[in-house]
Amino acid sequence: MQQRNQYQSVENFLNDESFRKWVLEGQGNHEWEEWALENTQRAKLVEEAREWLLALHLPNETISLVDVQLALQHTWNKIRAIEDTSGKAKTHFRPLFWWRVTASVLLVSTLLGVIYRMQSDTLPEPQQKTHSMAEQTSALVEKKNITGHPLLIMLADGSSVLLQPNSTLRYPPVFEEKERKVYLSGDGFFEISKDSEKPFFVYANELVTKVVGTSFRIKAFSDQKNVEVVVRTGKVNVSAGNSDQEGLLLLPNQGVRLARQSLVFEKIEDLTKEKNHSQELSNIERLSFEFTDVPVSQIFKTIEQAYLVKIDFPAEKLANCYLTTSLSDQPLSEKLKIICESLGGRTTYAINENKITIHSSGCN
Repeated sequence: MQQRNQYQSVENFLNDESFRKWVLEGQGNHEWEEWALENTQRAKLVEEAREWLLALHLPNETISLVDVQLALQHTWNKIRAIEDTSGKAKTHFRPLFWWRVTASVLLVSTLLGVIYRMQSDTLPEPQQKTHSMAEQTSALVEKKNITGHPLLIMLADGSSVLLQPNSTLRYPPVFEEKERKVYLSGDGFFEISKDSEKPFFVYANELVTKVVGTSFRIKAFSDQKNVEVVVRTGKVNVSAGNSDQEGLLLLPNQGVRLARQSLVFEKIEDLTKEKNHSQELSNIERLSFEFTDVPVSQIFKTIEQAYLVKIDFPAEKLANCYLTTSLSDQPLSEKLKIICESLGGRTTYAINENKITIHSSGCN
């Protein structure tokens, strides 16, 4: 159920087998309805996903991709026919026409994507391609931070990203079996969930950063001449996406700058010696997550300051709860999981954008 707490789009639900069984077959009615009604925003998203699924009404039998592609081509032919016949009345019918075009493309594209993922186990392994942001955009969720503060983004694998203002992150609602890939334009602090069998790649302008589980920051604005990577915990490997030069291995407190025009690396061996580095550190990079016999309320306060989130928890029930734990090399979801398991008492958490709710009957 905690995995569902991270769902932020309709497609997340469409890819959930238990959700499809609930809507189409009535399985797990009580469980899903109770979970959906925990807050209003979640209920609205669930209802929207339910309506999409009922509209699509995906059949259980296997559908070939050829059939789906033919259906998509048929839809495009209809769109072109409408466009040809509407040319004489462009001013009056244009808004309605484009609304129909958008709705048709969205419906068929969503159907195509869901069926493709449902049948991916039976399809042959695709040939490896060069991964650019432009090639991947159509299949990805896109989050733009147009606010004046960092935006918390939870990924399907439990990894978390603090996306800075004027930055964009593109990522799949569900990661592939062998790799996890996201695309950054701007500034983001990443905490990656450990999975040695499924490496994590961040494509940021000309730089590719590969990790297994660690925390690091990338600055890759399109209007700046350099791309920068700074490692806080763990280790990462960085390489220039269009260059044959060997990648660089970065350890904690190390960084690298990549000159975008020349694709030349400048490795930073010790970030503490960088003049302006300490001034640019965000809260999550400054704060310590090493706790020794610390009140759980103080731990929650540290998390609030680091991620700029609001944590709602039963203060009276947890008033006398103290923890000794290390949370330095863990993404946000793992931090919360460790805290809840340490407290016991059926303690659980739920993340809803920048708000975290803790449910607990007290500590053991």
